[in-house]
Amino acid sequence: MTEADSTNLRLGRFVEIPVAGETVRAFVPPPLPPQPPIDVLPLLERLSLAERALGRLDGVTMLLPRQELFLYMYVRKEAVLSSQIEGTQSTLSDLLRFETEAQAGQPIDDIREVSNYVDAMMYGLERLQDLPLSLRLIREMHARLLQSARGGSKSPGEFRRSQNWIGGTRPGNALFVPPPVTELEACLGALEQFMHEDRSKLPALLKAGLLHVQFETIHPFLDGNGRIGRLLVTLFLCVHGVLHKPLLYLSLYLKTHRADYYRLLQEVREYGAWEAWLEFFLDGVAETANQAFEAATRIIEQDHRAIKRRIWPMLGFKSSNSARVILGGIELVHMMRKGQAKYAHNLQLSLAEQFDLLAA
Repeated sequence: MTEADSTNLRLGRFVEIPVAGETVRAFVPPPLPPQPPIDVLPLLERLSLAERALGRLDGVTMLLPRQELFLYMYVRKEAVLSSQIEGTQSTLSDLLRFETEAQAGQPIDDIREVSNYVDAMMYGLERLQDLPLSLRLIREMHARLLQSARGGSKSPGEFRRSQNWIGGTRPGNALFVPPPVTELEACLGALEQFMHEDRSKLPALLKAGLLHVQFETIHPFLDGNGRIGRLLVTLFLCVHGVLHKPLLYLSLYLKTHRADYYRLLQEVREYGAWEAWLEFFLDGVAETANQAFEAATRIIEQDHRAIKRRIWPMLGFKSSNSARVILGGIELVHMMRKGQAKYAHNLQLSLAEQFDLLAA
């Protein structure tokens, strides 16, 4: 077999089907993992940077003074961005106002869609305590995503039983036509199997990137595929212990690089160009995790300064040793968070001396 023939194993096949009075070619992707296998070696530097960024994010969030509040706001920011990719116009302020105010009548559709995204995300994370990542969980999340919103008539919680397409005004001039209904069960079964396989020995981050593209290519729902596909990345990384908190969301990165995102998805389908997609995906993971880390660090530093301002007046000058010990303890934690081990060690020794004075 020639190298060209081997590469073609990564390509799917087309099935001609009648849709809306015309014949179209629907694409059926090959099952994951890709064959020939992913060339991991050129990806190692990007993979290392992405894993390091995720580890740093996971570590710093454990030190947040109010983890729940940070998660609350971060998840809602992601919901707004992810929904904006699908064309909604609501903002984070709109969503928070909707959640905190009792409004008469039905909320506008855009805000309802974003609120449903938050609900689907948190529901999925809670269900992972009792249910594995599976097609069943994906359907349950989809049902919550579309409830009482514009997609309410698009079979919430059910895989499609009719043909859909992406781009264009009709199937005949569509940019992409996903697998026909007759192929859907086999495609989804192979996707679920890949979620749980370990024979490929691929790192979880790379598997998450592969799963996202495959899900978007299968496009198993009549609506909401993009949002569920982006959620799938975070859920998969949480399941595999790469993240302890659901704080990686790629919507801002994908929105910023929308043209590249759609181009690379299509190149995977047309040419089997998985490595190019994974380079883009890993860059996005690293960039997004670093942005979240910086946001968390700013919160910690602000909290650190606020505690200092409160403690000095409370202790007064008569308790200078106590003040030095307490503030020194805060400074020690702050230094450790910033990786200043040498200075932290010196401060530990100084604190020990101060503590001995207090105990005497």
